[in-house]
Amino acid sequence: MPDGSIAAVDSAAGNRVDVLGPAAARRAALAAQGFADARPSGVVTRRHLARLLARIRLLQLDSVNVAVRAHYMPVFSRLGPYDPGLVDDAAWTHAARRPRLLVEYWAHEASLLPVADWPLLLSGAKRPGWWRHYKALADREPQLVDDLLAAVKELGPVGAGALETALGAGAARPKGASWWARSDIKRICEYLFGTGALTTGARVHFQRLYDLPERVLPPEVLAAHPADPEVSARALVLRAAGALGVATEPDLRDYYRLGPAHAQRAVAELLEEGALQRVAVRGWRHPAYRLPGARIPRRVTARALLSPFDPLIWERARTERLFGFRYRIEIYVPEPLREYGYYVFPFLLDDALVARVDLKADRVAGVLRVPGAFGEPPGPSTVADRPQVVAELAAALHELAAWQGLDGVVVGERGDLAAPLTAQLR
Repeated sequence: MPDGSIAAVDSAAGNRVDVLGPAAARRAALAAQGFADARPSGVVTRRHLARLLARIRLLQLDSVNVAVRAHYMPVFSRLGPYDPGLVDDAAWTHAARRPRLLVEYWAHEASLLPVADWPLLLSGAKRPGWWRHYKALADREPQLVDDLLAAVKELGPVGAGALETALGAGAARPKGASWWARSDIKRICEYLFGTGALTTGARVHFQRLYDLPERVLPPEVLAAHPADPEVSARALVLRAAGALGVATEPDLRDYYRLGPAHAQRAVAELLEEGALQRVAVRGWRHPAYRLPGARIPRRVTARALLSPFDPLIWERARTERLFGFRYRIEIYVPEPLREYGYYVFPFLLDDALVARVDLKADRVAGVLRVPGAFGEPPGPSTVADRPQVVAELAAALHELAAWQGLDGVVVGERGDLAAPLTAQLR
C-alpha cells in the first residue's frame, strides 16, 4: 500500500488488522500533530490557532523560561512566527466577539486545553492528582476554605501571594483562633484548583491569578460538570488518538494521564464500537490503535525545533519507539554530569529527529545562545546528509531568534555540530 501499511488477518479475533512499518507510524504521528501541513502563507491568525488546537488538544505549561515559554513553542514549531498574544488572548481573555478558547487545568501536566474539555478532566477519569494530599488540610480547616473562596470572589483574579496578605494579619479572626500558615493558603489554592472550585482567570508575568469558574467558563461548560467518568474516558481517549495518529493503549492513557482502568475500558469499548481501529506496528511490543481513516501521508516535509514539552515528544519512551531518539531533560542533572545541556531542543527534519541543541535566549546581549549542538548518528530514522542538517538547523535557529526579537545566533563549542553550525551561520 502507498502509505506503507499491509493488510493482515488477526488470527486471534478473526478481524482484519493493518500492519504498519516504522516509517508509516512516524508519518502518521507527524500528520496527526500538524507537521504534514503547510505553514500559513501569511500572518498567523486566531483561525489558524484554533485549527491547530483542534489537532493537538493541549499546550503544556512550564515555569522554565530559558529559551521560550513551553506553551508558545509548539505553535511556533508548526505554524512558524506568530504573535504570542494569540495564545494569551485565547487562554486568558474573553470578549463577546472573541470568546475564550482555552482554560488551564492539569491534563498531561499543567496545560491549556479547549474550554469544552474542562468537565471531562474533572470527571474522575484521570488519575488522582497530587493535590489530593491537601484534602486533609481542607477538611481540617473548613473556615480557611470558605474565607479563601470569599476572598477570590471579592478580589479575583488574584494571586496566591495577594490572598496570603488578605487572609493574614489584616483579616478578622475568631478569638483564640490560630493564624494560618502562608503555605497552607497556597496548598488550599492548589487543592481548590485541582477540584475545580477555582480556575485561572489570568496570568501576569506567568503568575497564576485564581478566579471562580463561573466568571471564567461559559454556562454550558459549567452545566456539563460533573461529567460521567466512563463517558469522559472514551471522549478523552478519542481526542488522544486523534492527536497521536497511532498509539498504544499506554500512549493514549498518558496524553491526559487517565487512570489505567478507565483508559483500558474505554479502548476496549471504542474498539468494539468501531470508533478505534486496531493496528500492528512492526517492532512495537504492544498493539496499537488509530482512528479509522487516520491520515498517513506518503511523505512529510517539515523543519522544526521542538520544546522539551512538545506533545510530539513529551512521552520519552514513545519518542524512542517512533524515532529511535533517546531523549531526557537534564534540568535537574548537575552540570558536570549533563550529556547534552540544560534545556535541549530536538530538531525535526522531514520525518526524523536529526539533531539536538542546547538553547538559551540571552536577552541582555540580544542573542540566541547555542552552548551545544549535537547530530544524531545516521540510522533508519535519521538523515545521513550532514551538510543538509547543518544548513536547515541554522535556518531554524535564525528564524527562532528573529521571532524572539533577538539579533543573532551565537554557537558555543560543545557537540559535533558546533563548528560546522558556526561556519554556516557566518
